[in-house]
Amino acid sequence: MSFLSDAVQSIKPSPTIAVTQKARELKLQGRNIIGLGAGEPDFDTPDNIKEAAIDAINRGETKYTAVDGIPELKQAIVNKFQRENNIIYNTNQIFVAPGGKAIIFNALMSTLNKGDEVLIPAPYWVSYPDITLLAGGTPIIIETSPLSDYKITAKQLESSITPKTKWLIFNSPSNPSGAAYSREEIKSITDVLLRHKHVWLLTDDIYEHMTYDGFEFSTPVEVEPSLIDRTVTLNGVSKAYSMTGWRIGYCGAPEKIIKPMRAIQSQSTTNPTSISQWASVEALEGTQVLIPQWVKIFKERRDLVVGLLNQAEGINCPLPQGAFYVYPSCDGCIGKITPNGNVIKNDEDFVTNLLDLEGVAVVHGAAFGTSPCFRISYATSTELLEDACTRIIRFCAGLS
Repeated sequence: MSFLSDAVQSIKPSPTIAVTQKARELKLQGRNIIGLGAGEPDFDTPDNIKEAAIDAINRGETKYTAVDGIPELKQAIVNKFQRENNIIYNTNQIFVAPGGKAIIFNALMSTLNKGDEVLIPAPYWVSYPDITLLAGGTPIIIETSPLSDYKITAKQLESSITPKTKWLIFNSPSNPSGAAYSREEIKSITDVLLRHKHVWLLTDDIYEHMTYDGFEFSTPVEVEPSLIDRTVTLNGVSKAYSMTGWRIGYCGAPEKIIKPMRAIQSQSTTNPTSISQWASVEALEGTQVLIPQWVKIFKERRDLVVGLLNQAEGINCPLPQGAFYVYPSCDGCIGKITPNGNVIKNDEDFVTNLLDLEGVAVVHGAAFGTSPCFRISYATSTELLEDACTRIIRFCAGLS
């Protein structure tokens, strides 16, 4: 009999966290490493948010809070959904957790039984399938390709739904591809869901504010309000406000799922950090002036990285519409040989040899369910991105 549970043996550690940790370790060994694995803005958390946290500490806001969030933050989230997404929730339909990942975990743990299916378009964020497995469900992957801009079609969704389907996880803009669905594309998806009333929708909007070239973000319940009774609309402060370490995610959802999510969180993490919650009130209610400035910088970095990567032999890098990732294909490098004699058999070989020979840490596409590709986070300085892309071009040129 194994000491470990079947559930934990069915999953693997997060590949994005693993590559970031490996980059740290190599730096400590004295290697000149550029880490492009973490989905973390390099900007500092804005001063007004930090000051709100300090004020909270000085006021003594350091005790337990309600399991699913303080009333002030819940009201700020209600205001945000109404102001930015045209969705009306009340505070009983708001749930706050220690990160967006905890929202997904609590929602799936609350609803999945063995045999239940969760539809996950690929490429996907690495945690979606593993959280599904931990919760006892079965991930059903819907394949996409660069030809469809890494977006599923209504026809694909329709053909993937079975009587066992319980959830569709929908992420726009996407991690890892940066693909973003237009309002019309979302409407085609919600029209399918309207015909299948047993399917719930979990929409991950964490990159809502990171869109480019005039793209207008929409969230599914905004497009099809009648889905509000079976949709979890997830968001958080990590990306938009550069607060990844503060660990605050939130969602709007029907009370019938909020209640079991609250029960699970009460037996696991309990409440999100009190100080982070007060800081998040200021993030949502305070000035938003830095967001468009950051988006402008991200767009400049995106354009730089796409332009340089498309100069590399064997690399084809699409232009993403959102988030802060590019997801280039390395298909033209598969089968080639490195200067030290290693054969590039797949995208994992590509990124391993790139790290060993050039000191650039990226994440292989197989981790996201679509190969042969790799993901680069351009949420770092222009200087590092130029250096990293120069190394990638050199690496590709050295393959034979």
